[in-house]
Amino acid sequence: MDFLEVDGLAPVSRVGLGCWQFGSREWGYGDAYADGAARDIVRRALELGVTLFDTAEVYGVGRSERILGEALGADRGRAVIASKLFPVAPFPPVVQRRAAGSGRRLGVDRIDLYQVHWPNPLVPDTVIMPGMRRLLDRHRIGAVGVSNYPLDRWKAADAALGRAVVSNQVQFSLARPEPLDTLVPFAAAEQRMIMAWSPLAQGLLGGRYGPDHKPGGVRASNPLFGTENLRRIGPLLDLLRRIARDHDAAPAQVALAWLLAQPRVVVIPGASSVEQLEFNVAAADLRLDAAEVAELTAAARAFRPLSGLRTARDTVVERVESLRR
Repeated sequence: MDFLEVDGLAPVSRVGLGCWQFGSREWGYGDAYADGAARDIVRRALELGVTLFDTAEVYGVGRSERILGEALGADRGRAVIASKLFPVAPFPPVVQRRAAGSGRRLGVDRIDLYQVHWPNPLVPDTVIMPGMRRLLDRHRIGAVGVSNYPLDRWKAADAALGRAVVSNQVQFSLARPEPLDTLVPFAAAEQRMIMAWSPLAQGLLGGRYGPDHKPGGVRASNPLFGTENLRRIGPLLDLLRRIARDHDAAPAQVALAWLLAQPRVVVIPGASSVEQLEFNVAAADLRLDAAEVAELTAAARAFRPLSGLRTARDTVVERVESLRR
């Protein structure tokens, strides 16, 4: 396992664990998962050298933080715990109260990395960041991060905080390579950290799905799984499969390895089982050569997905399929 050095934090594992699913019903994980598998996953992650655990106050309405804190138990000190403030009325006293609430649920006096979950379109960072700065000054958090911030707002958050906002957690994968253009170069130049959420595009990059085999559940509403987008991403998935065969690996592991080949990037895939966690962590040992990284980058940039929850083609195809049944 490789690690990043980030100001204010202990060494951060390049592969972390995203804990959105802990306590969440959206992905079909109920109480049995929370009471058993989640703890097993966290314990195994620590054994494998994972230090970064990412959660948020809105994940499972606080349940994710409680489950993670309980699973870490006495080993909380071995982890870099990252949580997120949902920026509703993010005035300094509110920010401090919400951080205290997250800390109680996690069972810690100090949250290692505290992030603003989304850029508030109405409240500027000049209002939000003074509360974060007070948390830093009182040693209630170790570092400040943001999430889903474009570069100009990340820089504005820096100025408002009066020190470095050390990380930006963004949607980043071969299917969503936009951070390559501005965020990754900035992080590399300034020694910051990019945390890639949805690094496998909700499983799309595992190569299982196609126009004739689409997922159900939460994924069904993701526009990437629309019929036309599944057709368009075919060349990228074919390339992933070819490179995976060359490395005796799986396409999803190659997709993670491509992200890890980018400077100052860590990935935070979720895991529904210990086996899936081990599969994800193994990607840290997969080394792609420069030609493979370049080929994957070109294929990612060539993928042009349609936007919107549904396309006209989806409607027509699904109507035809229903008539055939």
